[in-house]
Amino acid sequence: MKSIHITAIVFFAFILCSGNLEAQTLKGMSFNGSTGLYSIPTGRIGWERTSDLGLDLGYHALIGDGYVSHIPKISLSIFKWIELSAAFDIQPEKYRNSNNDFIGGIKIQFPLTKTALALGGNIQSLNMGSSVPQRYNAGQIYLAVSYAGAFFDMPAETTLVLGKTFMEGHPDSNIDFGMGFDLALLPKIFEHYVHWIVDFANFSYSVDPWNAEAWYRGVLNTGIRVDLTVIPVFKKFKFVLDVLVTDILDHNRGFSVGVVFGVPVF
Repeated sequence: MKSIHITAIVFFAFILCSGNLEAQTLKGMSFNGSTGLYSIPTGRIGWERTSDLGLDLGYHALIGDGYVSHIPKISLSIFKWIELSAAFDIQPEKYRNSNNDFIGGIKIQFPLTKTALALGGNIQSLNMGSSVPQRYNAGQIYLAVSYAGAFFDMPAETTLVLGKTFMEGHPDSNIDFGMGFDLALLPKIFEHYVHWIVDFANFSYSVDPWNAEAWYRGVLNTGIRVDLTVIPVFKKFKFVLDVLVTDILDHNRGFSVGVVFGVPVF
């Protein structure tokens, strides 16, 4: 049974404490390339209010057990309501001869004001370099909602995700659920540079993540996201740094660092 119940209670308590203080939304990239936290997408797209065409480039390294998985990614925001994304998960050859994965995604945001609501999905081509019996496909559909609040007078944004994963050759009735928040940490001191990110879910960034235990235990990630666009020279761009601990409740917990840089095309 996935170990997320106690954490879920904590997050629901957090929601009940949320107020009306507007969050400073920080639109970074999740591991699979969609605009989001770490494992889960948010209801936002990369350039939802500032550019009709925005381009984001990102990279995350997932480090654990002496191995590194490299995930370069790209996303394109179109007309402030559509996002296309792609990521290539280059995993180390620890368990199989080759287990590199491709993840392509789409997200459509509904035209709301304060609450961000999006319908999205992805397709996954897994073990691309392997022989035919090891290669398979998967996909996910989801609804993500993100809304602003406050936690001890610090701006925060909470995200809920509900969806369904489909895996070739493995029919099941499981429902995907994820939850997380982006907290502007001590904004009077850090001036909105530093955000504390936490997310947990009963699904990972792909069906075949680097952490092989994620599919039955769930994931819990937490770390710091630094918004360098607060620096005046970067204010027209997107420049985000991630430092986090992955799968923190598992014995094979790992570490990750990442960077996202985005530009408004027009």
